[in-house]
Amino acid sequence: MKAFLLAAGLGTRLRPLTLTVPKCLVPIHSKPLLQWWVELFSQHGIREVMINTHYLREPVAEFIRANNSSGSGVTLHEAYEPELSGSGGMVRDNRNFVDGEDGFMIAYADNLTDANLTAFREFHRDTCLKNGGLLSMALFRANHPEQCGIASLDDDMSITAFTEKPAHPSSSLANAGIYIASPEIFSYIPREGSADFGKDVLPRLVGKMYGWETDGYLLDIGTPENYSKAQQEWRH
Repeated sequence: MKAFLLAAGLGTRLRPLTLTVPKCLVPIHSKPLLQWWVELFSQHGIREVMINTHYLREPVAEFIRANNSSGSGVTLHEAYEPELSGSGGMVRDNRNFVDGEDGFMIAYADNLTDANLTAFREFHRDTCLKNGGLLSMALFRANHPEQCGIASLDDDMSITAFTEKPAHPSSSLANAGIYIASPEIFSYIPREGSADFGKDVLPRLVGKMYGWETDGYLLDIGTPENYSKAQQEWRH
């Protein structure tokens, strides 16, 4: 299985650190965040990953070159975006990367996680695809659901509602920013312009996507508070 890793964020909330270091390369216990992702993908048999770049492109491009000569077992590809096209737009504009694939993963590099991607792939195969779904969404229990994309599930794990940052959340099951998608999802991404998964794609897939709750560690490191928390909690 191939994966898209969305890594081109500006990291404005982590300034001044991200004035010189792209958010996807900030160190967690002396390793860049992207390195933790490469190791996670390697552990779970994902061998090709496309990473988008934009802000502070060159350090990320250098990381990609160094990885590809290191024998990590994961080949990285760069998708440079002169102008950001949103999470959905990036996947849409690079769909040739997954031509011929039955399914592919999409993940947000802002997160530090040890989610069991093998179990997630098995869920996608055994639950989502067997029930005619097009996308599986990893979920976690959020302490502040009003700040997240929130899913409601039925007894079959089908997502019956999805709302981005609801004022009155219907549950605490939040989008973990990791998906496995079938090629059919390209029909649900706007054909032109910027497109965001949370706002423009996922609401259109309600009834066609399934939710899998991870019991692994997951934290968005994009604020100073969470970045400090990650340094304290991460034990790998």
